[in-house]
Amino acid sequence: MEVGTPKTHKKRSVPFPAFLADALADPALADQMAGKHPDDLLFPGADGKYMKRGGTSQTSRGWFVYPLRRAGLERMTVHDLRHTAASLAISAGANVKSVQAMLGHASATMTLDTYADLFPDDLDAVAVALDAAALQQVCAQSALTGLNYEKRRRLLRCVINEVDAYSLGGDGGI
Repeated sequence: MEVGTPKTHKKRSVPFPAFLADALADPALADQMAGKHPDDLLFPGADGKYMKRGGTSQTSRGWFVYPLRRAGLERMTVHDLRHTAASLAISAGANVKSVQAMLGHASATMTLDTYADLFPDDLDAVAVALDAAALQQVCAQSALTGLNYEKRRRLLRCVINEVDAYSLGGDGGI
């Protein structure tokens, strides 16, 4: 489906994950989906066109507020959904350049600065990934081929501890 240009006047593609297709196949939506062409709007406004927020008053967002209420969800904006989709994509390991293109951001830096801070627990995952990558790298070094696995692992642990001490301002240094 192609829609008019967004505020940046640049076209963008938005992924359509399988869970959305499953949700739209729900029998409760059968009447809503009947006779729809692939390029038709799923949830058009009263005039059959895109729903637009007329202003910032609470009543002007009724088209979104009422479905949220019926679903038992807390109040949010459509922009919150964009924020959630981007944050989940980044947290799931999506390529930042792809997320940047999806959002229409001018740079990947803008995307990361806006969304990547929402998942502080990701630092633990980064540490695990770095540990695994470093171990793999050390194990692959031909100069260390004479060391058995446990000795390579101990050497790597010493290197990691030294880096940790250095980065935390300890007395260790490289």
